Amino acid sequence: MGSLLELRGVDARYGQVQVLRGVSLTVGEGEIVAILGANGAGKTTTLRAISGTVRRSGTLELDGKSLGRRGPESTARLGVAHVPEGRGTFVELTVWENLRLGAHVRRGSLRDDFKRVLEYFPWLEQRRAQQAGTLSGGEQQMLALARAVMQRPRLLLLDEPSLGLAPLVTAEIFRIVRELNEREGTAVLIVEQNARTSLATAARAYVLEVGQVAFEGTSDELSSRDTIRRSYLGY
Repeated sequence: MGSLLELRGVDARYGQVQVLRGVSLTVGEGEIVAILGANGAGKTTTLRAISGTVRRSGTLELDGKSLGRRGPESTARLGVAHVPEGRGTFVELTVWENLRLGAHVRRGSLRDDFKRVLEYFPWLEQRRAQQAGTLSGGEQQMLALARAVMQRPRLLLLDEPSLGLAPLVTAEIFRIVRELNEREGTAVLIVEQNARTSLATAARAYVLEVGQVAFEGTSDELSSRDTIRRSYLGY
C-alpha cells in the first residue's frame, strides 16, 4: 500500500502556545487510520494542521505534494475533505445548498454527485429544501459528512463524528464511512473519543499524549495491550 499522507516532525501552535511537538504519521492509499488520546492531546490540532487551518511547520505531504504553504481551499482542491468537530453545517442554508458548497472546489456534474451521495444518504432527497439548522444533531452530522463526500475526496478527515450523538446514529455514521472506504477507496483519518469504535473501524492507530505520538500500531495491537487500554483508551 502506497503512502497517501505523510507528516514528519510537525509542530503546530495557537499564538504562543505550542500544541504539536514533532508529530509524524502516515495514512496509506485507501487506509482508515485513527488518532486517539485524551482531551488536549493535540488530536484536533493534527487535523487542522493537515487542512491548513492552524500555524504549523515540518513536513506535510499528500501524494508527494507539499501541504506546508497551502491554505484550506488549496488543500481541499488536492482532495482533502475536513469534517470538523461540531458538524460545521451552514445552518441558514438548505440541505441542497450545503451539498452544493461541498462540490465547489472540484469540477463535475452536480446532478451526478448528488445521485452518488444519495446512495449513502437516501433520506436527503426528501430534505433537500429543508433549512439545515432545523435538522436533528445526527442529521446535521450526516449532512456535514455528505457535503464532504460531494467533494470526492482522496482523504477524509473526521473530527469527533460521534460527539453528542445516540449510539444508533454513531453506528450508522461509521457504517457509511466504512462503505465509502470500501466502495471508493477513500482514505480516512479519524479523531474520535470512542476508542472501541475507532479501533473497530481503523486498520491502524496513533495515540497522542501532550502533542506527541506516544504509541502507534495496528488496531489489534493497541487493543490487546492492557497498559495502553487503561492509560490512554479509557476501557
